[in-house]
Amino acid sequence: METINSAVETLVQSSNTLFILMGAIMVFAMHAGFAFLEVGTVRHKNQVNALVKIMTDFGFSAVVYFFVGYWIAYDVTFFADAATLAEGNGYELVKFFFLMTFAAAIPAIISGGVAERARFYPMLIAAALCVGLVYPFFEGIIWNGNFGFQGWLEETFGAGFHDFAGSVVVHGVGGWIGLAAVLVLGSRKGRYRNDRVVAFPPSNIPFLALGAWILCIGWFGFNVMSAQTLDGISGLVAVNSLMAMVGGIIVATLLGKNDPGFIHNGPLAGLVAICAGSDVLHPMGSLFVGGIAGALFVWLFTLAQNKWKIDDVLGVWPLHGLCGAWGGIAAGIFGSEALGGLGGVSLGAQVVGTLAGIAVALIGGFLVYGIVNAVAGIRLDEEDEFRGADLSIHRIEATSDDRK
Repeated sequence: METINSAVETLVQSSNTLFILMGAIMVFAMHAGFAFLEVGTVRHKNQVNALVKIMTDFGFSAVVYFFVGYWIAYDVTFFADAATLAEGNGYELVKFFFLMTFAAAIPAIISGGVAERARFYPMLIAAALCVGLVYPFFEGIIWNGNFGFQGWLEETFGAGFHDFAGSVVVHGVGGWIGLAAVLVLGSRKGRYRNDRVVAFPPSNIPFLALGAWILCIGWFGFNVMSAQTLDGISGLVAVNSLMAMVGGIIVATLLGKNDPGFIHNGPLAGLVAICAGSDVLHPMGSLFVGGIAGALFVWLFTLAQNKWKIDDVLGVWPLHGLCGAWGGIAAGIFGSEALGGLGGVSLGAQVVGTLAGIAVALIGGFLVYGIVNAVAGIRLDEEDEFRGADLSIHRIEATSDDRK
């Protein structure tokens, strides 16, 4: 009997390790989506820079999160010997891999907002500081119960802050840090003239669309695999993610007047919003949440660019920051039993937790980018910006001209 029990336990551990490894790989693949979404949106002279930023941000993020960020969030280090780390089929190592791909999404999100006019190494350092310090600080508060914040919410509102897959913890924090970075950096040269916005059209709609598709597919690993074990997997999370995604598509199509940029960001808006409550909402509630997120993105991207003169190239603040905040609050509304959800959530806790995430992101973002800007400067000079980041930073263009 002991042999059978041991074999069953080994099988369960192996299955859980494989499950979360598959999730880590799917979220890792989403970074290709971030890359192509940015490549397709920026002008031709900045395409190489977009690709390089996503790759290098990921590399530096992995190292910083391994040594610092994961320790801050979960009080876990990797200084034990390899035999100890490999116990339980190495599940804890793969769990780190999975959560690291979440952390690395922070600079990938920020990258889209600051595109086309940022210096390379200062921005890389700032991104690493965000992954090593700002993001894990809030991640640990929500997902590990650090500093007693969740306990206080439970005492006050009857439930803690519920964010199953990171509407606020990942996307909201990334989007609001991105807003701070954009404001510190300033708008692109020539973007606004005589108080009017000048169109900088996307360079490659097919690449933009490819990025959106890769992100949509990988998102089912982002959400469903957030269960982290096979016994926690839920088809409800998958279908809720699907319904929110299509809700975002439909509303962004209608309100965006068939604009391909809005149409391909619509599903992403819905998926950002559903992360928090994907395990407790009813699918019909998820459709509404995704649809509202699609509307928020179209309206607020337009307002931010045209009225408020916030030159957020990919719209990372409305997409991740605002739709992420909506997702955190929506979990407290549509997750209630009165609206068909599973319950166990509190609107008060969701509002307070969301506001806390915004505060941490804004304060941390302004501190990090403000200090780096003061010490090293984060803005390309006017001539380099005019030439484009590809030639100014990387000394190569995205495509060669064979006629030369």
